[in-house]
Amino acid sequence: MKITKLELLHVKPRWLLLKMHTDEGIIGYGEPTLEGRSRSVEMFIKECEDYLLGQDPRYIEHHCQVLYRGGFYRGGPVQMSAISGIEQAMWDIKGKFYNMPVYEMLGGACRTKIRMYSHIKKTAIAGGNSVDEMVAMALARRSAGYTAVKYSIIPPIAPIDTLHAVREAVNRFAAVREAIGEQMDLAIDFHGRVSPAMAIRLAAELEPYYPMFIEEPCLPENVDAMVNIARSTRVPIAAGERLFSKWGFRELIEKQAVAIVQPDTCHAGGIFEGRKIASMAEMYYMTIAPHNPLGPVSLAACLQLDACTPNFLIQEHPGADDLSDLGVGYLKTPFEVIDGYIDVPKGPGLGIELDEEAIRGKLFDGSWETPLIYHEDGSLADW
Repeated sequence: MKITKLELLHVKPRWLLLKMHTDEGIIGYGEPTLEGRSRSVEMFIKECEDYLLGQDPRYIEHHCQVLYRGGFYRGGPVQMSAISGIEQAMWDIKGKFYNMPVYEMLGGACRTKIRMYSHIKKTAIAGGNSVDEMVAMALARRSAGYTAVKYSIIPPIAPIDTLHAVREAVNRFAAVREAIGEQMDLAIDFHGRVSPAMAIRLAAELEPYYPMFIEEPCLPENVDAMVNIARSTRVPIAAGERLFSKWGFRELIEKQAVAIVQPDTCHAGGIFEGRKIASMAEMYYMTIAPHNPLGPVSLAACLQLDACTPNFLIQEHPGADDLSDLGVGYLKTPFEVIDGYIDVPKGPGLGIELDEEAIRGKLFDGSWETPLIYHEDGSLADW
């Protein structure tokens, strides 16, 4: 079997999909989306064509090694997102060729269903949603059967902020916690928008309300800063969405900066690389909760990883009102969340087929930009 064509589709709202064609007629899907930089990833994948065309897609590890190590420069968001989408598509092809799900080729399923959590925010700009809006969204998720939800801290916290700002942030969390009760998990994503000093203060104030985890309490470039935060609080720390390949996760895991590791199968190197990262985390008794704010192909890849990973905790998906992230309007058979879980997929490969006719009306040029947010003094805040 040989790869004959790499077809790239930018589809709304901001996703880049890869269709890998073969001379056997099997098509593999991947999602090499890189938020705000998908057109750069598209060019990188086109540069990979000289190597990939004519290759047997079943030699997944070999091809990923060539794409990663074959040039002088290694890693980073553009290269790793490209490799991730290519890797997903090759696994999809291989699974379809052997008529089995990807997780069956990675040791088999460890569970029958996959716990999901969703977001309870609709905007990350200005002041964000009101407390009443967030409470209403959280209660709607609970009514839909979800057992966990998450939101991102907004507005951004200044590097050293006021007691009022801290209390506003904590009161928002407390209001949602009171509304949903003790049997539903509630996580908060600091999103790297908070300084280490303020993260320690906020974590202490949030602790009585039992956050499931605090995600990216500070930016990920300085692992020791995250270690200091983790040592200061009893709240589990989660991070990893902006790290690339097992090499990028090594220090985070070895220094035990987190309790929950969050590889993104569209950025960290794909499904098998995510499985390697999960094994590294397992040695330190950490769990994984794969990052996924993207589309249905990304979710399909995550579910394959979740199914075969013993230290899996919970799977993120945005929870779009139109169910687009579950594949409505994109997949012939969308995913369905039932009582907060998705059943382990049974189909071969990623277990999905694109709805070509529906996607045709969603194509665009890929020109999506990351929104900018600012502090009160007009200086740029971290996204």
